[in-house]
Amino acid sequence: MVEWKVRGIRGAITVPENTKDAITKAVNELIGEIEAHNKFQPEDIVSVFFTITKDLDAIFPAAVARKRPGWNYVPLIDLQQMHVSGSLKRCIRILIQINTSVPQSAIVHRYLGHAQALRPDLNIQFS
Repeated sequence: MVEWKVRGIRGAITVPENTKDAITKAVNELIGEIEAHNKFQPEDIVSVFFTITKDLDAIFPAAVARKRPGWNYVPLIDLQQMHVSGSLKRCIRILIQINTSVPQSAIVHRYLGHAQALRPDLNIQFS
């Protein structure tokens, strides 16, 4: 019998500028990387949390994600990241909770752009 559990997949990406196009591109790149490395379907998603730094306000990341195939029924929410002096600017973070039989140690987290510095311990390089 397959044992299903809720697992969290983390990731983050930096955005070069505060525009709808730049944020849209970044959100799609980040989600695409996470989906490709973790092999799940939208039906497997429990919920998705986005946090964004206060310098990104051109579009909601959830509005971008909702346009992805199969994502229109996924529970999504956007939150403003707590500001800490000297922290990474123009950054979108994501937490995707999925139902899966994959062990936590096999989950692949993706940190892209300057966000690689946030979790170097989880940032596996792929060719």
